[in-house]
Amino acid sequence: VPVQRRPHIRPDYADSVIPPNIAPLNFCIAEPGIRYHVKVHSARGQSIEVRSQEPAVQIPLGPWKRLLAQNRGEQLRFDVYVQGADDSWQAFETITNAIAHEEIDPYLVYRGMNVIYNWYSKMRIYERNVEDYGRRLILDNQSFDGCMNCHTFLNNSAQKMILHVRSGWEDYGVGMLLIEGDRVSKVNTRTTFNPRPAAFASWHPSGRALAFSTNKVQQFFHSADAEVREGTDLVSDLAVYVVDSRRVITTEAISAPDRLETWPAWSADGRYLYYCNAPLLWPPEADTPPPHYNEVKYDLMRIGYEAATASWGQPEVVLSAEQVGSSITLPRASPDGRFLLFCLSDYGSFPAFDKEADIYLMDLQTGQRRRLECSSDQSDSWHAWSSNSRWITFSSKRGDGLFMKAYFAHIDEDGHAAKAFVLPQREPDFYDSFIRIYHLPELVLDPVPVAGEDLARAVRNAPWIAVPDAVTGPTPAADRSAPWEPGPP
Repeated sequence: VPVQRRPHIRPDYADSVIPPNIAPLNFCIAEPGIRYHVKVHSARGQSIEVRSQEPAVQIPLGPWKRLLAQNRGEQLRFDVYVQGADDSWQAFETITNAIAHEEIDPYLVYRGMNVIYNWYSKMRIYERNVEDYGRRLILDNQSFDGCMNCHTFLNNSAQKMILHVRSGWEDYGVGMLLIEGDRVSKVNTRTTFNPRPAAFASWHPSGRALAFSTNKVQQFFHSADAEVREGTDLVSDLAVYVVDSRRVITTEAISAPDRLETWPAWSADGRYLYYCNAPLLWPPEADTPPPHYNEVKYDLMRIGYEAATASWGQPEVVLSAEQVGSSITLPRASPDGRFLLFCLSDYGSFPAFDKEADIYLMDLQTGQRRRLECSSDQSDSWHAWSSNSRWITFSSKRGDGLFMKAYFAHIDEDGHAAKAFVLPQREPDFYDSFIRIYHLPELVLDPVPVAGEDLARAVRNAPWIAVPDAVTGPTPAADRSAPWEPGPP
């Protein structure tokens, strides 16, 4: 009996563009019945048929991989049939997805943590193979009883990465783990000029330098709201760690005492450092929450940088908060140099706490910007690019407004996003009972080369590498009346 609608399924994988190397999109059929039959097919190759007395649909990996490999650029169709208690079968309208030509980077590295927290308990960094369902533990914070965050990769490769750690009850120190192949170093980037440890970071594409922020973040809680948490940057500055010379450099243009500078991100060619900048609206000794915390709005800036000489250019306003009426955070340039992703939220520098936060895309050739089509009515943030600039991953609270999950979306040559789809899981009903969050998802081309035990051992036992006091250099003040003009990336 034909049904004039598509079946309800969860997760909702309908109408997405999917990579040709993604794991099977297992799902549950949210229709009453006693038997279920699903046919997966495309223009070429052998179709896949799944029959079950349960609504959970698990698609075999081998036939799925062969079907997608034979049909790049084609439509992938799901025909769903449900048998009712009266033994009659219902035939629903076909669910259709598109198979992209471009592959997605095969590994996703993310931080798994509790959804409500005021202490860093049960925090882990995982590596997930998106081509199948393999998952590997990279580092468990209980192995050194501390906090860890902001894993950052050079050019989407795990062969050179950093991971920040902070000690808990045991004093193992504070700083960043620098991972180069199978070698792990512990670098203490704190100096007299920047006494706080490194936080948000971005690799220069040459691998010679690492831009990082130093933040004094204070978390507090509302007594009643859909999102009770609030995060505020009380103080923040930017600096650059030069890898070969093991020194920290900065300039007052990105570390002014009366400004909040954060969220560094290099351009694809390494000529510019994008970052976010806002006025400091409270005195250093202000209580938490500080006055006017919900009035802080960040501008999107960039400053020239010459890696060979470690010299700075002049800062420019790329997009001001006044222009958009929102706070601009989390800039991420595409590896091909064409686009820039960023978040717009009501205020502040932590869009994950703002229901209204959306992901926007700017065309760096034209300067045009727009809300990305894959944004939702809940918080979307923590976005990252694939190495070929055709896929993004991000964390989203869509669906329930509480649990951040990892999503993917295809970006076409003109910067338009397809409908986002959630990270596939082996168990079709996985997300029905999963109560942790996917935080800071990053796409990488290869597995992390160091075992978790070796990382934990390095945190506990390896000596810290200290850096000399930060080298500062003068830079002309930003001309805020002359905003950035778009041009070739």
